[in-house]
Amino acid sequence: MKLLKSSLLGTAAGFAAVAGAHAADLPMKKAVPIEYVRVCSAYGAGFFYIPGTDTCIRLSGRARLDIGYQPTSARSSQGSQGDTTGYIGLARINVDARTQTAYGTLRAFVRLQFANRTSATGGLRSGTQERIGNAFGATGQDQLGRDQQFMNTDKAFIQFAGLTAGRASSFFDFYAHDFEFAGATANSDVQSTNLLAYTTKLGGDGFSATLSLEDPTFRRNSIYSQETSAAFTPSRVLISTNALGLPSFGTVDVVERNRMPDFVGVLRYDAAWGSAQLSGAVKELNTSNVIGSPVVLGAVGQYGANLAGGTVGASSDYGWAVQGGVKINMPFIAPGDTLYLQGAYGEGATVYTGYSSYNGTYASRASTINGAAFDPYMADATLNPLTGKIQLSTSFTAVASFLHYWSPEWRSAVFGSYGEVSFANGARVANAQAYGAQSTLAVNSNQFIGAPGTRSFALSPVLRDNYQFVVGSSLIWSPVKDLDIGVEGFYTKVGVQNGRVVDQYSNGVVNVAAVNAGAAVRTVTSADTYQVRMRVQRDF
Repeated sequence: MKLLKSSLLGTAAGFAAVAGAHAADLPMKKAVPIEYVRVCSAYGAGFFYIPGTDTCIRLSGRARLDIGYQPTSARSSQGSQGDTTGYIGLARINVDARTQTAYGTLRAFVRLQFANRTSATGGLRSGTQERIGNAFGATGQDQLGRDQQFMNTDKAFIQFAGLTAGRASSFFDFYAHDFEFAGATANSDVQSTNLLAYTTKLGGDGFSATLSLEDPTFRRNSIYSQETSAAFTPSRVLISTNALGLPSFGTVDVVERNRMPDFVGVLRYDAAWGSAQLSGAVKELNTSNVIGSPVVLGAVGQYGANLAGGTVGASSDYGWAVQGGVKINMPFIAPGDTLYLQGAYGEGATVYTGYSSYNGTYASRASTINGAAFDPYMADATLNPLTGKIQLSTSFTAVASFLHYWSPEWRSAVFGSYGEVSFANGARVANAQAYGAQSTLAVNSNQFIGAPGTRSFALSPVLRDNYQFVVGSSLIWSPVKDLDIGVEGFYTKVGVQNGRVVDQYSNGVVNVAAVNAGAAVRTVTSADTYQVRMRVQRDF
């Protein structure tokens, strides 16, 4: 029995030894190595390597709530007017990817923004974003004109060896409302446009130069027309006069087409004390051919200039703008204190000079006031109905903004701007001659003008040279890093440079016949408003 046990144990041991030998001869399967995320310190805090690549990436974002109050005289009006409070909830996602190459850093940056805006209070429901297709309004009984969903590819650009290509902030801009909540001051601020630009250093002393070809779509503030249409925007132009001297008018579509990019040039200087920038831009304005059937008006004697027997074709002209700004760091007052000073002047380029409404640009007239007495006109140009030529408007703006830190947790901004727009000599008279015989236009009944020399012509707001003045301040508390809790208030005044205009809110719909008949109408020279906005914002 003992011999049997010994034999069995020996056999088992032998098998184990042989099995162990064969196992040693088999290839060992290694565990898959774990690749941990590595910090990338080459480009600052927050970057890490994308596993398996030499590209560094940083993810960041923002969450924000704005609550605004703006008084209105339109509390009993129908439609969206009458709101005094509004709300904005905003989300932002940033992705910044960088790779070091033999040509320098290759960078791709993407920023997506989403927001919900409610109420018709000026500046909270954005007319600008809705006009360019970034915001979409609700259609419910209580939501129409009050609820707006906002989606925007705010940034999507590539930078490589001095080249910038994609969707980015315009290189023309400098101050661009850096210290403001609402962006109420008059100055250039196109934070999202499509462009192709090249930047080069000039020596080693902080100087640089940029040439940028930019999308003209986001720099147009329209060629003014008395008429509108769903498919196009017609504007009258004199084609001929017949044997009896009666003028024959056709219509030209003044919706501008994309034909040439805007050309932007920039000289910049950066130093320890701050920055300085000189910007210039050239842009094309254009109209199309005559459309529709000519209309013969039963009036003679006031059309000294005409195109008898001729034909009006497409027309084009070039607008331009220049801007100069300086940013001065003032640590001798308090660390972080900064002063911006900037001025701009242009012809046919109101969006470049920043002469716009904070309630929305890209419209020939836009008001910052809910239930306004009149809408200030801001068109880049007019089409002269008697000559068929584009006539450029001129505009200028000046802005100052100062940021002061009371302590590391408390800071304030104080800002103000002034601007004016003036239309070409004879622009009002020419439009009055073409449209003055009509008491009203079915599509824009408040755009009355009347014939030159009449009471309606003297009191009409159409194409009146105007100005705007803005002043405001803010107070922001940052109890912890990247958290802002603040309030901003500002005052805005708009007015005509000369004479008086009908108060169209108090008087309701006004037309040529009523005014010329001596109807009692209230007139004004200016209108004003203020807004208070509270913000809670977290960046990460």
